[in-house]
Amino acid sequence: MTRTHPDVARDLALAILASSAAPALLLDGELTVISGSTSFYRAFGLEPPNVAGQPLFKLGAGEWDVPQLRSLLSATLSGHARIEAYEMDLKGYVSSRRLVLNAQKLDYGDTEQVRLLLTISDVTEARISEKLKDDLLREKAILLQELQHRVANSLQIIASVLMQSARRVQSEEARGHLHDAHNRVMSIATLQQQLAASRLGDVELRGYFIQLCESLGASMIHDHDQMSIMVTADGSSVKADISVSLGLIVTELVINALKHAFPRGRSGRILVDYHAHESDWTLSVSDNGVGTPETVADAKPGLGTSIVEALANQLDATVETEGGCPGTTVSITHAKARTS
Repeated sequence: MTRTHPDVARDLALAILASSAAPALLLDGELTVISGSTSFYRAFGLEPPNVAGQPLFKLGAGEWDVPQLRSLLSATLSGHARIEAYEMDLKGYVSSRRLVLNAQKLDYGDTEQVRLLLTISDVTEARISEKLKDDLLREKAILLQELQHRVANSLQIIASVLMQSARRVQSEEARGHLHDAHNRVMSIATLQQQLAASRLGDVELRGYFIQLCESLGASMIHDHDQMSIMVTADGSSVKADISVSLGLIVTELVINALKHAFPRGRSGRILVDYHAHESDWTLSVSDNGVGTPETVADAKPGLGTSIVEALANQLDATVETEGGCPGTTVSITHAKARTS
């Protein structure tokens, strides 16, 4: 007996289905199982004789009888829909299994023999792993928030202790050192607050520098009509760790200008500027104070200068001081030529 082309095509499809590595079922127009892949029987603990010829929704203990799945498969058969990556929970096992289903109507060239190919992926382990990861991320976020809260409280306590100590000491030099320490702690507190607010992304520098300078001005400027700190910066954003280094540099240079550029109540202004072009950038802090003495290059660098130099080296940048009378400008520059 000569076999027709549809018979050959059907037998070939069944052979391919049986050997499929992915769990799959071939259904007829009544959603009855014609055949299944070996991987399907193995994955769901079913025997081929108990599956072939059975309605899909009566397989096993009836766990496949899900109203929404029934509706989607019927719509697919009629050509009104196509199931793509439909997720469902399969009950009836020791624990629920999460499945991803795909179904498509097959064309055998015979409109009276409608066929539907249903493929199944078990993503239970993947979803458990994703949930565990999400839970760990939430726990980490909570712990980080608690840590940041504790750090903020500790910095406030340290700053308070330093100010109390400054009020008690008799030595003007010691009092000055304690005030410097207090200002540095408060700047670190500001940096920490900004970092906490920006932990999910890059830090926008203009707003960051404005907030930092406002904090420094509030703690160190007594007459804001006589002294001001201004920020001019482009719309650059940088990674959080780089923003910390830049913030510390600004802190040291602004503190240094406030301490030395305006003696005996001299009025003036400090300008913080940042501009970048691609990977090149320049940060500068300038003032219109008394200027830098010509002997400054021969003087032993102080703590603030050493901090700025160390931070600039970390950023692979150079430090240049331009002194005049009046005014001083300190520039930190990162350029490709230096790294090439």
